[in-house]
Amino acid sequence: MRKMRAVLLATTVTFALMACQETKHTDWKDHALDVASYQLKHTAQELEDSVLLPRSTWTFDAEDFLVSQLGHDVVKSDDPLEVYSVEVLKGQRRDCEIADWTSGFFPGSLWYAYELTGDEALKEQAIRYTNMLYPIHTMAGTHDLGFMINCSYGNAFRLAHNDTIAAVIVETAEALCKRFNPNIGCIRSWDFGPWNYPVIIDNMMNLDLLFTASKLTGDSRYYDISVAHAKTTMKYHFRPDYTSYHLVSYQEDGTVEKKETHQGKNDESAWSRGQAWAVYGYTSCYQETKDTLFLGQALRVADMIMERVKTNDSIPYWDYDAPAGDDTPRDASAASVTASAFMRLSTLAPDGEKYFKYAEAILKNLSSPQYLAEKGKNHGFILMHSTGSLPHNSEVDTPINYADYYYLEAMKRYLDIEKPGNKSN
Repeated sequence: MRKMRAVLLATTVTFALMACQETKHTDWKDHALDVASYQLKHTAQELEDSVLLPRSTWTFDAEDFLVSQLGHDVVKSDDPLEVYSVEVLKGQRRDCEIADWTSGFFPGSLWYAYELTGDEALKEQAIRYTNMLYPIHTMAGTHDLGFMINCSYGNAFRLAHNDTIAAVIVETAEALCKRFNPNIGCIRSWDFGPWNYPVIIDNMMNLDLLFTASKLTGDSRYYDISVAHAKTTMKYHFRPDYTSYHLVSYQEDGTVEKKETHQGKNDESAWSRGQAWAVYGYTSCYQETKDTLFLGQALRVADMIMERVKTNDSIPYWDYDAPAGDDTPRDASAASVTASAFMRLSTLAPDGEKYFKYAEAILKNLSSPQYLAEKGKNHGFILMHSTGSLPHNSEVDTPINYADYYYLEAMKRYLDIEKPGNKSN
């Protein structure tokens, strides 16, 4: 009897350990979503009487630190649209108006968190913050309409479908099309600066809005503009190693005026978030068109990313060519965008498993205490350690709303793939 009790005890302990190990395996996802829901609801309630949305925090770094990262003097601009942090605001949350290019990410995060948790309180806040952005739908003065409306109204359309939302998406797409120049074959990005016709790699992210409008209306014009922009960008933005310039400016006849990397270490460096925008954009283009030209580009950029990111946790430095070191800022936003793109790519590529595993590792690392905030801290944001534009001393090593958005999108795609019958973990 004593021997049997010992066997039973040993068996119980073994099962307990197995259960503990299984719980640990899934806990990181549950914990991450718990933190995300708490942070988003807390911030939404805190801004309940405001017309502002959370963007990031104010940062300000000493010039000698910036120089050590850039390898050259900091070039300051008098352009009022160039963002410079103000030292007196350092450490405070940075909120933005609806016209800010990042305004769609907070409502989009609320939609994803609602979708992932079923929490109706998140849905109520998602509706409220999405409705705040309604005036944007006719704002033709920015290329960022896709970020602003597709992330907010686009997710609302999926999760709370109605014809009013569809109309907003189509009208916004019409405004974005006004920025397309058929002679150049691209949608114009910025209306400021010294460039004749600047197009940034970020613009690849706004094509989803046009693809959606094409499907809603049956009008191929939106589709055709997206494809033209993607092909022109593929032709001129990429170097032989498939890293991307941040900005290409064109002459009116479509020839290239200049190429540079405005937010990176130097013109020939691989700015981390730019590479993430690229792989995401071309993955999405293939998803929508089934044109293998775009799949090939997505795969080549993805393989380059896996080769070039040398950090031990796959969360890149703010620029792939930045000096490696403990003080070099990471960019969790670039990692989040990459993870989301790779999750989608893993379902499209012949050798998709390697992209899935890479994205899974990024998500697990972003969900660790090194990057995932504690409840009630980090100014209400989910992730820490993103970088906006180090050369302009703006949002360096700080939480940023688009890091949170693409992190939750990547998590949604990951959990969808994990569902029984889709793909084993």
